[in-house]
Amino acid sequence: MFNKIYEKIKKFIKANKILLIIILVILILFYIKLPYVIYAPGGTINIANRVTVDGKKEKTKGKLQLSYVSMFNGSPAFVLSSFVVPNWDLAKKADITYEDETMDDMIKRDKLYLKQSQDNATIAAFTQAKKKIEIKQVHNKIVYITKKSDTNLKIGDEIIKVNGKKIKSLDELKQMITNSKINTKFNFVIKRNNQEKNAYAVVKKINKEKVLGISFLSTYDYTTSPKIKIMSKDSESGASGGLMLSLSIYNKITNKDIIKGRNIVGTGTIDVDGKVGEIDGVKYKVIGAARNKADIFLVPVANYKEAKKTIDKYNYKIKLVKVRTLKEAINYLNK
Repeated sequence: MFNKIYEKIKKFIKANKILLIIILVILILFYIKLPYVIYAPGGTINIANRVTVDGKKEKTKGKLQLSYVSMFNGSPAFVLSSFVVPNWDLAKKADITYEDETMDDMIKRDKLYLKQSQDNATIAAFTQAKKKIEIKQVHNKIVYITKKSDTNLKIGDEIIKVNGKKIKSLDELKQMITNSKINTKFNFVIKRNNQEKNAYAVVKKINKEKVLGISFLSTYDYTTSPKIKIMSKDSESGASGGLMLSLSIYNKITNKDIIKGRNIVGTGTIDVDGKVGEIDGVKYKVIGAARNKADIFLVPVANYKEAKKTIDKYNYKIKLVKVRTLKEAINYLNK
């Protein structure tokens, strides 16, 4: 019985050896993962109609778009392509993840940054529009843990108490760390997977500073008037769309047309005070904006030189505008 099966397999391999070799080569070229990623020009996402006010969907004339960077896993085919395809850049995975963390940790962190970005954009837009927003609760969460830290905390943990005390802000926690001695053990009550747990972290001296070796961020529960809903996709993450989302929210809740039929593309983080922050990969974002026929590209001040260099290099016909705050961006678009 076994001999018959073996003979059939041999005959099949002999009859189809070329096809099998081709399949094997394809699997090696495209599905084996090397310790690299490839950065490439991305595209744009029109978020002008991603915000609904009081449940009403109203079409916006023109486009308000955030730009993004494309990133591919480093299969042999993509790694080889990066040496010949313009603006495909090779990077080691170790250089884009923090120390020994996994890609899953990086994705989880980027999802937290997306939530923070949406909350910051909402608060900044409502404040700028002088519309009612009431913050009900602040959630302080862990987004990064350095290899040098002495802790059992995990990315995504929400801080409930520190040394038996509820903290009002992350600044308060930072001050507690600054006032502590090296090797002081901080006791945390945290929420993980909807369950409260005890955890700890020890104060260390890293780069001449007293730290826990942990990074935090804040997200918010709030109510607004008018009520809004922000739509996003599961594939989206990161904080670099904050500026453009805040402009979209402002445009909807004020009924002021700051788009005026134009194709406006941009990038930049946003904080609750409306300050626009630096992002990575602006070269790829400018190229993506040009491919999508942008009229205007809004860019943080810190990224302006690199963006201008890219525009000049390819002679793109885009109006490049550097902005420091949400208010500056609104004032420019209103002109």
